[in-house]
Amino acid sequence: MTTWPSPTATLRHDSGVAVLDKASLLLSVLEDGPASVSRIVALTGLTRPTAHRLALALQRLRLVTRDARGRFLLGPRLGEMAVVEHGDRMLAQAAPVLVELRDATDSSARLHRRCEGHRLCVAAAEAADGETRPVPVGTAAGLWTGPVAQVLLAWEEPDVLYQGLVHARFTAAMLAQVRHRGWAQGSGGPAGEGATLAVPVRGPGGRVVAALSLSGPRTGPRVREFTATMIDTALRLGEACDE
Repeated sequence: MTTWPSPTATLRHDSGVAVLDKASLLLSVLEDGPASVSRIVALTGLTRPTAHRLALALQRLRLVTRDARGRFLLGPRLGEMAVVEHGDRMLAQAAPVLVELRDATDSSARLHRRCEGHRLCVAAAEAADGETRPVPVGTAAGLWTGPVAQVLLAWEEPDVLYQGLVHARFTAAMLAQVRHRGWAQGSGGPAGEGATLAVPVRGPGGRVVAALSLSGPRTGPRVREFTATMIDTALRLGEACDE
C-alpha cells in the first residue's frame, strides 16, 4: 500500500499571508489527484470548515473543480494560464488535426503537455457519444497514473524520470516497456471512461514535447488500428513544431 507524505513535510507555504499559505497547502494536496475534504484535512492539518471554505472559494475562481464523486481537483484556470504562457505553432494547428482524429476513431482526442509537474490538456476534440465525459482544455492532473503520464515521463532525463516515479502507480520497468513499443495503454481515461491510448509527440531533435491521447469505449478493442492512426497524427503535430 502506498504511503503518501504530507505536503507540509515536503513543501514550504510561508508567503507571510496566512490565507494564501492555506490555499497553497490545499492546492499542493490536489497535485496528487482528486481529494475529498476529509483527505485534505488529514494531509494539511486544516480544520474541516476552513478546508471546505477554501476549496469552495478556489472553485469559484476556477482554480479548483470537482469530479463526479464530489472530490476536489485542480481546476481548468491553472491550465489555461499555462497554455497561454506556452502557446506555440503546434497548439495553433492542433484543433483541426484532433477533430480529424476524433472523427476517424469515434473517440475523444486530446493533446497534453507536461508543465510544472502536471499533465495539462492543451487541446481536445471530444466524442459526442454520450458515454465519454469531456475534459476541458486547461484541465491539470498529476503525473502519477495513466498512459498520458507514462508517455510524458518515459523519455525524460533519468533524474526527472526517477523523481516522477517517487509517487507513481507505475514502475521504471513499465516506462521502459513504453519506450520500447512507443505507446502506452490503460483503462480509465482522465475522466474515468473506458480505455485510453497515448503516444508521444516529438519536436525538434526528437524530444517529446507532448502526449496525444485517445479515450473512449471503442478504443480498447481497436488498439492496433488506432495506435497506427495516432502515430501518424502525432507526426503531423510534431512537424508543426519545426515550422
